Amino acid sequence: MALTDPLGDMLTRIRNGQQAKKDSVLSPASKLRARVLEVLQREGYIRGYSDEATGAHPQLRIELKYFEGEPAIKHIARVSKPGRRVYSGSKELPIVRNGLGITIVSTPRGVLSDAEARTQNVGGEVLAEVF
Repeated sequence: MALTDPLGDMLTRIRNGQQAKKDSVLSPASKLRARVLEVLQREGYIRGYSDEATGAHPQLRIELKYFEGEPAIKHIARVSKPGRRVYSGSKELPIVRNGLGITIVSTPRGVLSDAEARTQNVGGEVLAEVF
C-alpha cells in the first residue's frame, strides 16, 4: 500500500521509537527524508542516520538521541500536510518555542532549518517543527 505522507510516516516512527526508548528505528529511504535527517543531525536532535540495504527496498536507520534518559526530541510534528500545504517567506518563518526549537523548511536551496533559511534569505514549504 502506498503512503499518502511518507515524511509524516518517518516523523511518527521517530516519535514512537523515542517513546519506546529504542536506540534506532528504520524508515524507508528517500532523498527528502535523508535531507530532513541531515537537518535533524546538524541541529543535534538525532545521533545520525545511515543507509541500509535490507531486502528489495533501501532503508534508513535513524540513531535516536537521549539526554539523561530523556529523549532529545520533546515534540516533532508535520506542519505542511498533503491536504494543506503551508508556505512561508523568509521574514515570516515561524519561531518555535521562542527560538529553542527549529522549523524545517524545504527551499529552492535545499532542506534547511529556519535559522539557515533566514540567513540565506529564502522561504519555502514549512515541513515540520521540532523542539
